[in-house]
Amino acid sequence: MVSKSDIVQRRAAQLDEFAAVLPMDRRDRLAEILTDQDLETLRHLVREGTGENTLRAIASDLAYLETWALAATGTSLPWPAPEALLLKFVAHHLWDPRRRETDPEHGMPAEVAAVLQQVNVLRASGPHSPNTVRRRLANWSTLTKWRGLEGAFASPALKAAIRLAVRAVPRQRRRKSAKAITGDVLAKLLATCSGDSLPDLRDRAILMVAFASGGRRRSEVAGLRMEQLTMEAPVIGEGETPLPSLAIHLGRTKNSGASQDEVVYLTGRPVDALNAWLASTKIDSGSVFRAIDRWGNISRRALDPKAVNNIVKQRVRMAGLEVGEFSAHGLRSGYLTEAANRGIPLAEAMEQSRHRSVQQASVYYNNAERRSGKAARLLS
Repeated sequence: MVSKSDIVQRRAAQLDEFAAVLPMDRRDRLAEILTDQDLETLRHLVREGTGENTLRAIASDLAYLETWALAATGTSLPWPAPEALLLKFVAHHLWDPRRRETDPEHGMPAEVAAVLQQVNVLRASGPHSPNTVRRRLANWSTLTKWRGLEGAFASPALKAAIRLAVRAVPRQRRRKSAKAITGDVLAKLLATCSGDSLPDLRDRAILMVAFASGGRRRSEVAGLRMEQLTMEAPVIGEGETPLPSLAIHLGRTKNSGASQDEVVYLTGRPVDALNAWLASTKIDSGSVFRAIDRWGNISRRALDPKAVNNIVKQRVRMAGLEVGEFSAHGLRSGYLTEAANRGIPLAEAMEQSRHRSVQQASVYYNNAERRSGKAARLLS
C-alpha cells in the first residue's frame, strides 16, 4: 500500500516541472494540498502557455480552495461545486465585523480559520477583500470548466449574496503601497546598499532594475531570467558619453495580448548595477535574482515574489523611513509619478511601464499637475 508520504513526495517531484512559474519554496505544502487531478490541470495550463502570473494565481487559489473545503466540510473540494458550497464560501469570507462582535457564529468559524492559519494560507483576521473573493470564485469557475463541468457560478443567488455582502460592509479602497517610491525615496534606499557585499549588489540591482524598467511588478522581477536579457548597442548620453543599454523581454504580461512579447529597455546606471551583480555571482543562465544564505551561498532558484517585497521593506527600514508606508508596488507607482514630475510625456512613460490603460496611468500625471497647479497653491 502506498503511504501518504510517498504520494506527497511524488507530487513534490512533479511540481518541480513548474519551478519557473510556481513558488517552489511552498512546493511541499502544495504537494500535500493539491490532488493528482489538480497537478494535471496545472500541467495542461503550462502546455497551453498560460501566463506566469495567471498560473501562480490559479495555483495559489486552488490550494486555498482545497484547504478551505477540507476544513469547512471535512471533504475535498467537489467538482462541480454545488451552489450551497459557493454560498458558504461567500459567507465565510465576506462578513460584517460589527455583527461578529454580537454573533460569534457570524462569518468564518474559528476552527476553520485556525486550520487555514496553521498551514499559512490565511493571514487576514477579518473579512476578505471583495476583489479577492471574486477572483477566487472566477478561478474556481475556470477550473471547473477546464474539467468539462458546469458550475453554479452564474447563479442569481450567488450574485445576490456577493452584492449584499459588499453593500453591508463598506470598505475603503487601499493602495498597494501607501506612498510611491519616487526618485528621492529611491536614492535613500540605494544609499543603504551602496557596498560591495552580495546582498548589497543584489538589492541595488533589484531596486534599480525594477524602477528603471518602468516599475516592474515584484513577480516580474523575481521571475526574471537570463534568457530574457539582450545587450543592445550603447546609447550616447550627455557629453557624448556612451551608456550601456539592455533589453528585457517580458513575454506575456498581465496587460499584454496573448502572443505579444513585451520589451522594455534599461540604460546607464541600472545596467551597471545589474552587470555588477551578475559578475560577482557568475550567473550566466537561469534566474537572475536569487536568495543568499548566511554563508554567502547563492541559491539556484529564483527569489519568491514576496522576497522582493521584503527586500524593499528592509531597505526602507534601513533608510529610516516608515516601513508601513512603502512596498514593492511603490516602485511601479513611483516610476509613473517620477516621470510625471519630470515632465516626461505620458505616452513615453507608458511605453516603459507597459500600462495598457491611459486612464489608469494618467492618474499619476493628473495628481502631479494638481500638486503644482495654482488651485493647490492659493496660500503659497
